[in-house]
Amino acid sequence: MHSFLELSKLFEEKFNVRQFPNHTETLYDPAQYILGIGGKRIRPVCVLLGSELFDEITEDAYHAATAIELFHNFSLIHDDIMDKAPVRRGMQTVHIKYGESTALLAGDVMFVKAYENLNKIHPANLQKVLHLFNVTASQVCEGQQLDMDFEKRDTVNFEEYVNMITLKTSVLVAASLQLGAILGGAGLGSQNHLYGFGKNLGIAFQVQDDYLDAFGDPDKFGKQIGGDILANKKTFLMIHAMEVASPAAKAELLDLINNNPADKVAKVLAIFKDCKVDEWAKELKQSYFKTALQHLEDTAVVSVRKKPLMELAEYLMVRES
Repeated sequence: MHSFLELSKLFEEKFNVRQFPNHTETLYDPAQYILGIGGKRIRPVCVLLGSELFDEITEDAYHAATAIELFHNFSLIHDDIMDKAPVRRGMQTVHIKYGESTALLAGDVMFVKAYENLNKIHPANLQKVLHLFNVTASQVCEGQQLDMDFEKRDTVNFEEYVNMITLKTSVLVAASLQLGAILGGAGLGSQNHLYGFGKNLGIAFQVQDDYLDAFGDPDKFGKQIGGDILANKKTFLMIHAMEVASPAAKAELLDLINNNPADKVAKVLAIFKDCKVDEWAKELKQSYFKTALQHLEDTAVVSVRKKPLMELAEYLMVRES
């Protein structure tokens, strides 16, 4: 058994080679560029964790992990274009550095390369792997579209936001764990519990991310505090505040959103505090985290083998303000 950090290192060693041909550099260098600017590689490591929970890690698990990381980076390239994002992980985004048209194509060939890796998996498991991968890839696209749709709406309710976050971010973590479980020979019951563990852990992580954006320590969080507020993003906190605030406070929130005064962040945070949104968000995170851990507990494997997955859960949940 390997720890979460050991598996991260093992995957990085295998993945940290050129994934694309050396010809047509104007296409393949931009694709390789985003892979070279780092990232935590959480999703591919989840494939390895899910696999080793049930058996030794095989080459098939590495093929699936590579496919997942390539798909994830494909989605990042295209998301950055849609969001007009200039920077990712402290570096220029692909479309800023190489132009939008090239970035689109670089994402496309990355998606193709993901399937090329899946195609190396032993035929006995390939159909199940492809089905889960295809469903998940479609769901991630659905989540991104909903996210864009929500930007045009004045209000989004809690259930709609949870559904969007689940599709956009959580299902890929969940599916990565289940793909590993399939390749490790797990039964369907254990596969489903591992999927539930990943899905709920992903939502808990997003609640935490939304909370830290508003109430975190900027030195520890690594981002500007109040960035979501300045961008008028509909987060867990803003949605809950809109649902529980008094009519006067709700009117003030809407005025702050529409008029963007210089002291907007401070005033929104004051309303959040008055509505006890900070306490609610902490409880919500714990609720999803507890559900995730229950799914892990119910997975039919001896507890000692689950330790690396507990390390993953703790790794994702330790970023406190």
